[in-house]
Amino acid sequence: MGDPDTEDDNDWEDTRARKAFAVEAEHAGERLDRWLSDRLGASVSRSRLQTLIRAGAVTTGGNPVTETKHRVAEGEVYALTIPEAEPAEPKAEAIPLEVLYEDDALIVINKPAGLVVHPAPGNWSGTLVNALLHHCGASLSGIGGVRRPGIVHRLDRDTSGVMVVAKTDNAHRLLSETFADHGRSGDLERAYIALVWGAPERMAGTIDAPLGRHAQSRTLRAVVPAGRSDARHAVTRYQVQKRYGTDGSGKAFAAKVECRLETGRTHQIRVHMAHIGHPLIGDADYGRAFRTKVNRLPEDIRPTVAAFPRQALHARLLAFRHPETGDLMRFEADPPPDMMALTRALDIL
Repeated sequence: MGDPDTEDDNDWEDTRARKAFAVEAEHAGERLDRWLSDRLGASVSRSRLQTLIRAGAVTTGGNPVTETKHRVAEGEVYALTIPEAEPAEPKAEAIPLEVLYEDDALIVINKPAGLVVHPAPGNWSGTLVNALLHHCGASLSGIGGVRRPGIVHRLDRDTSGVMVVAKTDNAHRLLSETFADHGRSGDLERAYIALVWGAPERMAGTIDAPLGRHAQSRTLRAVVPAGRSDARHAVTRYQVQKRYGTDGSGKAFAAKVECRLETGRTHQIRVHMAHIGHPLIGDADYGRAFRTKVNRLPEDIRPTVAAFPRQALHARLLAFRHPETGDLMRFEADPPPDMMALTRALDIL
């Protein structure tokens, strides 16, 4: 998943409404976002309007226009659908958490797949933040911002595994610095287990490839040229732990790979493994072209692999220095039942 919207939702006091405007001759050729902003006045901020355009809330002729720089033409009619107001602050919710460790400064949890980390448009409730506010109480709410209290790193919604969350301002500051530094000048260790299609020829390797915006989606990432303005340095080290079966050409059907991060970019492991030709099993965003490989599996395991509902990725290890005591903390969590079942199916190959 990409970064959540950080706009102030107080812009949206209106209930759901639809506004339509026709383009007059003197405004032909103007940018859509600027032209609409002039029509709406102060009721909607420019940045919020741009977010809605990208989300498909603006249409012409019944078709969404998602490019803010789109040039309008005389006589065209553009409709903007304003969503219902969303809550400005997350609410505490009694969502079960698997707590691996907790003290006055931090809490370490084993996040299940399917749990969004923090609220964002379309996911204002049912998130890890909602669960933490209930578990930790009101003391967490002011740490690190209203929307992401205590959050110093993330896991994708459908990635399971170990996460640490700060409970004090000091812990939040120090842990945030540790994760921003990616362990270059301190103790930070992150290891993930991934089940991928095929297997890298080398048993171990390093993927050093910058990541940036995907050309066709603002929520996805892609390997991009290092000189591009949005390129971000990204390095993943991998170790093949096991290869599963062989296809007609003698190559492995799949592999279990441990990935260790030297940087922490959005979707980094998923994009990097796909970049070297071995996307994660179940990854609908970056492994779509590999779906047909399921059909080449033996019939007795084909249903299990085909039905796997998410990217096969689990954060099994997280180690760091405690921000207040200085003790080295190390936490591990076994893959959840769905990944264990997938592994057992692949073991048959």
